[in-house]
Amino acid sequence: MSRLTSVEILGGGPGGLYTAILVRKLLPHMSVRVTEQNPEGATFGFGVVFSHQALEFLKADDPETHDLITPHMERWQNMTLNLPGESVTLDGVGFTAIGRLELIELLKERARALDVPIRFGTQVNSLDELKADLVIGADGLNSLVRRSLEERFGPTLDHFSNHFAWFGAKVPFDTLTQTFIETDKGPMNAHHYRYAPDRSTFIVECEDATYRAHGFDAMGEEESAKLCSRLFADVLRGTSLITNKSTWRQFPRLWCSTWVSDRYALLGDAAHTAHFSIGSGTRLAMEDAIALVHALANHDDLDSALAAYQSERAPIARKIVDAANTSAEWYETFGDKMRLSPMDFARDYLMRSGRMTEERLRQIAPRFAAAYANHKAMAG
Repeated sequence: MSRLTSVEILGGGPGGLYTAILVRKLLPHMSVRVTEQNPEGATFGFGVVFSHQALEFLKADDPETHDLITPHMERWQNMTLNLPGESVTLDGVGFTAIGRLELIELLKERARALDVPIRFGTQVNSLDELKADLVIGADGLNSLVRRSLEERFGPTLDHFSNHFAWFGAKVPFDTLTQTFIETDKGPMNAHHYRYAPDRSTFIVECEDATYRAHGFDAMGEEESAKLCSRLFADVLRGTSLITNKSTWRQFPRLWCSTWVSDRYALLGDAAHTAHFSIGSGTRLAMEDAIALVHALANHDDLDSALAAYQSERAPIARKIVDAANTSAEWYETFGDKMRLSPMDFARDYLMRSGRMTEERLRQIAPRFAAAYANHKAMAG
């Protein structure tokens, strides 16, 4: 195949913008353009979260972008589990967070500084409109690239049974927090963390029976926000939840058997999804971008580059996606687990993804591990 000279990227989220930045850095001879269907400045959701460990990938591969983003991030070292009547602190589980819109704005300005053209508010209806040597689908779950070539990419898609809605809150929570409550219609959970000095993400989740018993399936966005504000009034300190396309959904479980075909490649949510309970969606998309652009830079022809991307990146992502799926399955029965003692619940939570061992738990969260050992000794 002839030398690659042009790249079209569909999707102006973090994955698409970061891909364009890397193309400019590693393949400066190449023309690259980003097309985003939403207007400039529009984004859905509130904050995105990274573990401290997850940020290391960015620092190692692209210290300029790392140094651009990290001053705008909120940081904390511990995690909190709120259970009825008691809270448990998990030490050593460090995280950072940033507003999704702020992250996009930072990446957008960096891309523009590198002379990357970005078309906002532009709807592409057919892949025939894109004439580049390589078309990258960074266009999310409803990816045009994947849907147009579905037989080639081999997607499998189903949904977890729990329902969730993504809100914002005006309370800047001290840590990444999980709040589990019992309501008169069943158990509920909120995942919440600050992403700005005065704002937090607040994701409410519940099992299907609880969702229907509360009538969320018949409520509008504002009505469900008001009810959730009342149900979580204690942790919200009486404030009201903020909406932004905060409709109830069931999390999609997507995996494509291949991410490349001819002159097309997928990354991020276009190729795979990872449940928000391990906070890796944005990280995975950016790591996909690194793997793809490095493969392009390290190979003389497109076929070899895309084959390398597929063979090297997909197995790594699969491990994280599998852990996310296992974590999501834990949440589907969290109501039953609330019958455990708070310490036993916390340990079960930490072990949920299948990646945690006893030794790793002692290394990562030594204070909790010691407190749990003491709890078991007292109980025994």
